[in-house]
Formats: sequence, structure tokens, C-alpha cells
Amino acid sequence: MDKQTQTEIEAAAFRRLIEHLDSRKDAQNIDLMVLAGFCRNCLAKWYMAAAKERNQEIDYDQAREVIYKEPYDSWKEKHQLPATDAQKAAFNQAFPAK
Repeated sequence: MDKQTQTEIEAAAFRRLIEHLDSRKDAQNIDLMVLAGFCRNCLAKWYMAAAKERNQEIDYDQAREVIYKEPYDSWKEKHQLPATDAQKAAFNQAFPAK
């Protein structure tokens, strides 16, 4: 497989991941962190870092808008629920304080 085709496939898979996460707003970031070790905010940070590596400046809010498909504050208000005690406990077990 040539490099261009590989890049196009990877980009398509990334877009599909974003679409999937958008369709699963019930999947809270804390649950994603506990289960997979990353969340939508992590994706935004990776997106921002990848842009910077290519001399493209994008700030964190702009990167989150790409991932969340709307401004983060708007998404958070509509879809983010307060973390339950069980979610907090699972997060603290997965990521113990150092």
C-alpha cells in the first residue's frame, strides 16, 4: 500500500471514530477514560499536537470543536452528566494519584 492511500484510510477511520463518538453521546468521557485510557478531550489534544507538528496552529478549543462537532461548552451543557461516585471510584482505580 502506498503512503497516500494509507493516509487516506487512516483519515477515513479517524472520521468514522468521530462520527461514532458523536452518535454515542451517552458514552461519557470518564467512562471512556476508565475503559480505554483516552477520551474525546485526549483526541482533541492529539489533533492539536498533530496540527502543530505540521506547522498548523489550532488551539485547544478549536480542536475540541472538531472532535465534539460543536463548541465544547455547548456539548458539555447538553450531554455531560455529573460523574457518579462509582465512575469516580473506577477512574481513581484506573488512574491512582501519584
